[in-house]
Amino acid sequence: MNRYGAELIGTFWLVLGGCGSAVIAATFPGVGIGLLGVSLAFGLSVLTMAYAIGHISGCHLNPAVTVGLWVSGRFDSRDVPMYLIAQVLGAVAAGGVLFLIASGRPGFDVTAGFASNGYGAHSPGGYSMLAALVTEVVMTAMFLVVILGATDERAPSSLAPVAIGLCLTLIHLISIPVTNTSVNPARSTAVALFVKGWALEQLWLFWVAPIAGAVLGAGLHRLIGDGYRRR
Repeated sequence: MNRYGAELIGTFWLVLGGCGSAVIAATFPGVGIGLLGVSLAFGLSVLTMAYAIGHISGCHLNPAVTVGLWVSGRFDSRDVPMYLIAQVLGAVAAGGVLFLIASGRPGFDVTAGFASNGYGAHSPGGYSMLAALVTEVVMTAMFLVVILGATDERAPSSLAPVAIGLCLTLIHLISIPVTNTSVNPARSTAVALFVKGWALEQLWLFWVAPIAGAVLGAGLHRLIGDGYRRR
């Protein structure tokens, strides 16, 4: 239960820190943090939680990461369902807190986006469904390659949170214009439940693509990692 609780709290912090920066601070008049600031917020939320709960739960904070670690043989299948439930619950709780905060400002309109992920007319840059699908698959695959490599027993373990946090920052810098960056089904679900409508209709892609990307990333890491071990 300690591990599930850690995942719930960690995912809560990821969504509140990342989506909160996008909703509250990204375009604040005069001092808005913009795309770069939001990207850093997501990366910092993972980095800080990795040091806080990594030794308790492994700090997955993401259903796609949990599935990828399971596929790679790094995670027990018995824990997968409860990890996914804890992550989604933590994310939705953060979405609720963020909604309460954001709605305290006059003129707040949740249907304007609320940091939701989307494609087509709901992509920040107007990118197609195919572009969004490819982006989410590739970005999540590379995220898993970095996670699995940074946490390998042969890698310097103390620096793993830094590598993972910076990787997530880079992913957001690349893909915010395309999908508003998901690579995390729990994060996408958390805000889509409040936006409803189009956000829920397009949510399927932000479950399918990250999980497919995670499986791909696990396969890529096994290919290069096992090849190295045989040398």
